[in-house]
Amino acid sequence: MPIDYNKRPSSPGSGEPTPPPSGGAGGGGVNLSKVTLTKSAPSISLTKGAGAGGQMRINLNWSQGAGKSGGFLKRLSGGGGAVDLDLGCLWETTDGQKGVVQALGNAFGDLNRPPYVLLDGDDRSGTNTGGENLVVNLDQLDRIRRVLVFAYIYEGAPNWAAADGVVTLYPVGAGPIEVRLDEPANDKRFCAIALLTNEGGSLRVNREVRYIAGSQSDVDRAYSWGMQWTAGRK
Repeated sequence: MPIDYNKRPSSPGSGEPTPPPSGGAGGGGVNLSKVTLTKSAPSISLTKGAGAGGQMRINLNWSQGAGKSGGFLKRLSGGGGAVDLDLGCLWETTDGQKGVVQALGNAFGDLNRPPYVLLDGDDRSGTNTGGENLVVNLDQLDRIRRVLVFAYIYEGAPNWAAADGVVTLYPVGAGPIEVRLDEPANDKRFCAIALLTNEGGSLRVNREVRYIAGSQSDVDRAYSWGMQWTAGRK
């Protein structure tokens, strides 16, 4: 069942990730202001106690002009017809295990064992205004080598320009990190959005916004992931 991120868990042990505080007051000196990664400032490093722990939520959403917003998975109407956009990631652990988390093939992941990443559902109807969410268990960061967050167009003609997409990471104990999909490329189905890398116990978040033609295997080759791929479906 998808997690309702509009409500906080009733207790710390509920198992649901808690969104970070919205402001900096009472933050104990930690900067909780939002950071936007850009071409000129493409990366940020999170340390233990300041973002590199707990359950980090990664949300993908979109908006179309004033007063129009919805889940990034909403079927967009455009010149090429309805478009179904999905959120996912490639992952690799420090012991060499590799895989993908995505709705395709029902590979939704797991928080307590490899990949330590969970996709909260697949909003094919487009009715979820909260978009789709990946959750990364950074309490297991010492077992995570890297995670590549991506979005892909599962059905319909590529229509990135209509989406005005944004991915926001919500680390525990640090401010939100935003990456905007502001370089539309409507001839490609995949967008590599952000690369998360374990750097000696710190977490490096790097803006990618790299559009790739083809399928998951082409994304794999572009980032030298080294996996074997077979055809899948929802």
